[in-house]
Amino acid sequence: MKPVEKPGNPNFSSGPCSKRPGYDVSRLSMETLGRSHRSALGKKVLQLVCTETAELLGLPADYRVGVVPASDTGAVEMALWSLLGARPVDVLAWESFGRGWLVDITQHLQLENVRTISADYGELPELDLVDPEHDIVFTWNGTTSGVKVPDGDWISDDRSGLTICDATSAVFAMELPWDKLDVVTYSWQKVLGGEGAHGMLILSPRAVERLESYTPAWPLPKIFRLTKGGKLIEGVFRGATINTPSMLCVADYLDSLMWIRQIGGVEAAIERSGQNLAVIEAFVDSHDWIHFLAQNKALRSNTSVCLTVDLDDEKVKDMTSLLDAEGVAHDIGAYRDAPAGLRIWCGATVETRDVEKLMPWLEWAYAQVKGE
Repeated sequence: MKPVEKPGNPNFSSGPCSKRPGYDVSRLSMETLGRSHRSALGKKVLQLVCTETAELLGLPADYRVGVVPASDTGAVEMALWSLLGARPVDVLAWESFGRGWLVDITQHLQLENVRTISADYGELPELDLVDPEHDIVFTWNGTTSGVKVPDGDWISDDRSGLTICDATSAVFAMELPWDKLDVVTYSWQKVLGGEGAHGMLILSPRAVERLESYTPAWPLPKIFRLTKGGKLIEGVFRGATINTPSMLCVADYLDSLMWIRQIGGVEAAIERSGQNLAVIEAFVDSHDWIHFLAQNKALRSNTSVCLTVDLDDEKVKDMTSLLDAEGVAHDIGAYRDAPAGLRIWCGATVETRDVEKLMPWLEWAYAQVKGE
């Protein structure tokens, strides 16, 4: 039987992700529009982005938070180009983005002393193989594989190298051990459902020390430069961005942070995401034709939920197209480099009742495509 009730919000894309419940663009604070980001007002609002982020995430007092260009990709590449080369590097790669950082490091930066610790989609590399004397580059949550790092226990407290963590689909949705992470990057359009083109860069004192004591052998583009005269450009972390940000996107991000505060902070956001995942877990447990790409429950992402279906690749595409045409689930096909399947975003901005309403539609679409 074709379901009758549809999700109130059919947006389950893994990026840009669904806007928060009750979002209304007309209610954003517009006072900075048409004003210079270098004005006293512009700097004040941009500094608020940094301080509010640090407070809500519970960052150590000596960590720095800055807004940088080009989304999470720009933030990660800024870190790689600025920090790597001083030590050997261990790269953890088990999905598209981790493998992309490996390409950057080996083919573009052309570093030679690099170890790859890899795994197939749906699995996690052997974390115990990392060397604490090396810099470590990894994603916390594999957005294209649905596999997350379960904790930070594998990261040594006595490490000499830096941990550089792409956490774009984990920040505000998963517990992160900040004392274990020296560089953390994310973007607004993931867990918070914010707008694109801006990245966030979080630095520990150890990362700052590296920036001030090490000069890469390669030239750095202007938008990557975090030091001047051997000292950190502190203004980047106090509201003086490297290039011009969209102040409308900034207002949108601050609205997202206010919503996180209103619902009870990061813990509440994590709980909402976990409830969404639990709905899909119950559905998968009761149907033998759909499976988690991440078979180990402890490694299963609670944001980018990746599923395989007992259909050939073309019929999986037909299934997602049918759901899209019915207006019940937009943009839920697997990432282009990943195994064919479904990818359903379950971050905090998605309402659990909408995930619940989606499940019968998955069963209906599967039956339609299979011809039952």
